Amino acid sequence: MKVVIGMVFAAAFAATSAFADGHASWTSVDSESSVAFGSIKNDSNGEVHHFEQVSGTVSETGELVVKIELLSVNTQIDIRNERMIELLFPEGQPEASLTGQVDMEALNALEVGATTLMDVEGTLSFGTVETTIDASMLVARLSDERLLVTTSDFIMLPTANIGIDAGVDQLMKLAGLSSITRVSPVSVRMVFTQ
Repeated sequence: MKVVIGMVFAAAFAATSAFADGHASWTSVDSESSVAFGSIKNDSNGEVHHFEQVSGTVSETGELVVKIELLSVNTQIDIRNERMIELLFPEGQPEASLTGQVDMEALNALEVGATTLMDVEGTLSFGTVETTIDASMLVARLSDERLLVTTSDFIMLPTANIGIDAGVDQLMKLAGLSSITRVSPVSVRMVFTQ
């Protein structure tokens, strides 16, 4: 499930990169932005979860920072939210972050109403663990001052990459499950404004 977090960062990273134009900073429209991740338990029961608080900025020089509030995880079941926070997220560190550098030249050429695919790479910081996140993002320029960025494909993130396998084992035992997937599909939708 933690995989989701990684996905979320990758998607947010792509969205921020699309907005950077080298002339002003960009900020995410949080109410229109979303990061979701999936999990499968007992090999056949699929579920969708999401983080309710995700935000991002891109500076005038193309420096990207995306933040995910881990305590905002919503799995539609209160006790599961609590268990994920306790067993999967770094204690005392309620926020994960993705940082990177945006190549703004490709975005400058994108006209209003046009779309483009962008390959994005960032560094996800999750507690004391850092891992590289790669994502293919669809970028659409909605207006001169608004940009939509979504994952063009699912981002697949192994739980081992962020060091949460032991926590997943505990979740399985508490819920009486025979299995929980160790790779999660993640989708991201971010809207940015200047």
